Amino acid sequence: MLSVSKRGKLMPPSPIRKLVPYAEAAKKRGIKVFHLNIGQPDIETPPQILDAVRHSDFKVLEYSHSAGNESYRKKLVEYYNRVGIHVDINQIIITTGGSEAILFGFMSCLDAGDEVIIPEPFYANYNGFAVAAGVIVKPITSKIETGFALPPIEDFEKAITSKTKAIVICNPNNPTGYLYSKEEMETLKEIIIKHNLYLFADEAYREFCYEGEHFSAMHLTGVDDNVVLMDTISKRYSACGGRIGALVTKNKDVLQSVMKFAQARLSPPGFAQILGEAAVDLPANYFEKTKKEYQLRRDTIVKRLNDIPGVFCPNPGGAFYAMARLPVDDADVFCQWLLENFSYNNKTVMLAPASGFYGTGGLGKNEVRLAYVLNVDSINAAMDCLEKALEEYPGKIISQQTHQQTAL
Repeated sequence: MLSVSKRGKLMPPSPIRKLVPYAEAAKKRGIKVFHLNIGQPDIETPPQILDAVRHSDFKVLEYSHSAGNESYRKKLVEYYNRVGIHVDINQIIITTGGSEAILFGFMSCLDAGDEVIIPEPFYANYNGFAVAAGVIVKPITSKIETGFALPPIEDFEKAITSKTKAIVICNPNNPTGYLYSKEEMETLKEIIIKHNLYLFADEAYREFCYEGEHFSAMHLTGVDDNVVLMDTISKRYSACGGRIGALVTKNKDVLQSVMKFAQARLSPPGFAQILGEAAVDLPANYFEKTKKEYQLRRDTIVKRLNDIPGVFCPNPGGAFYAMARLPVDDADVFCQWLLENFSYNNKTVMLAPASGFYGTGGLGKNEVRLAYVLNVDSINAAMDCLEKALEEYPGKIISQQTHQQTAL
């Protein structure tokens, strides 16, 4: 009998998308579903960059250079200079989304069986890319009680073996929203120098920092050969469907290796490169309005969550995600129950169970990730649903404190 590959069997399902069939079934029953499970913003894609695609004038939609259009890479040099990252066009390879940048980075820098350390909870697709590359993820745990701050340097040291080749950091973080400080990034620098490791830096949410300034891994000095930046326009310009990202590094050997993978897939999407190029010329204040809107949404959802009895949500410093601990026995079961068995005023909410964002089995069982990508009215309506659901849920955990409050 034919069988799929071991790799196929190991490939983890997406914790963000695995409940989609239940959401679709709920919609067919006439229930409105608030999607807080996925980072798809309702912020309008800037009309100027869509117009650049609409008004593009060519007779043949050709392959681009495998590294991406030279005109786009030149524009990205301008963009990176504005945020204090000084690179030239030969240090940028355009990828099909940030996803391909991650995969190309893993495939170019790591061999099958090598280990990569990632603070957990982490972006779930890192697991998938690691499986595809034959790489082993070694998680070290950050805790909700500290707001998911960088784990102590001792935890990294304990996890490092002769097979360890890299550390992955997402800053600001998906799924926690934690914004790593300059001091924490300098700590990572010490580790990668001491153990001769790569530092993969996913900076998809660079523009959305609310409690401090973003400090890029590319700002670290003396580690040019160690740092590989993985980037994307998806969230920056609310252009998730464009599927345009970039891998940026000053390591010439890595660039040569990545280029071979880029050549094998021929070229990144043409229309989206036109869109990305136009995005660099958006007004300087474009991000001010967007950032202000996300901060309002963050403040709204965090307050609403912490006002619900038994719920705890640390205040995320960036991105547009929040992790919350719920008074439930199993968040995976609860999130499915929300879609299958619950509605309030003919509405319900879709969340991402946090267990899929942890590499250590058993962690995150009572946590969820919420993407505050909907407008404030929708967020409030979604929180009304969640609050009501937690009152009705059969698997709710009643804390001792709640018992005491009820008795008063």
